[in-house]
Amino acid sequence: MSKISLYITFFISFVLLNTACSNSTVHKKDSNIKKKAVAEEIKNTTVDVDTVEQKEQLVKISTDYGDMIIKLYNETPKHRDNFIKLAKEGFYNGTIFHRIIKDFMIQGGDPQSRNPQPGAMYGNGGPGYTIPAEFNKNLYHKKGALAAAREGDQVNPTKASSGSQFYIVQGKTWTNTELAQIGQRIGIIFPQEHKKVYETLGGTPFLDMNYTVFGEVVMGLDVIDKIAAVKTLPGDRPAKDIKMTVSLVEE
Repeated sequence: MSKISLYITFFISFVLLNTACSNSTVHKKDSNIKKKAVAEEIKNTTVDVDTVEQKEQLVKISTDYGDMIIKLYNETPKHRDNFIKLAKEGFYNGTIFHRIIKDFMIQGGDPQSRNPQPGAMYGNGGPGYTIPAEFNKNLYHKKGALAAAREGDQVNPTKASSGSQFYIVQGKTWTNTELAQIGQRIGIIFPQEHKKVYETLGGTPFLDMNYTVFGEVVMGLDVIDKIAAVKTLPGDRPAKDIKMTVSLVEE
């Protein structure tokens, strides 16, 4: 099912108008006038909620190869909230990275892999639902990107995401010419900022706007490289199981 085709806190500063009267002999009438003035000022105060940045939730994926700290994007709330829910439930604990392709990505999240059997192939399991795509042109497949796996376009024309399976990008670096060719093929003009990252840090630009990117590794990029370097068997399953534990990072 989940094989990847190629290949605010409503933070309003009310400016709490503590008009503490230093003069205790203020008449009641004057006090009422001041209260009305304060109420009117609050009523007319507007705050642009879009300018208030909501703190991003951090999650930790722990493996025998080290820990990865990932921030979940607020721009993809359906995917963010679903991942938080599953992490709280312990859904991912004991599952494995069942598909690894060096210079591409590491994939996990299949609940059927919780008690992995030798020689078995995983990648068809999930929680029994999908998540609508949340494409965002500002969220792209740079190295360390967390994205949702999904079924192919033939059976999934809306590009809905798996309810649990995800992949973390390793990728490779690309030249400006290669990026231009990829962009032409998939119908994207890569922003200069994205191109610079793809040319230096690397990623998988050919997946942009086809799979929902909903987070990124902020600590532990080296862990991706360690996992991606392991020996794999036919079908891209690691020869030695790599189990994970996923938990929320509390402030």
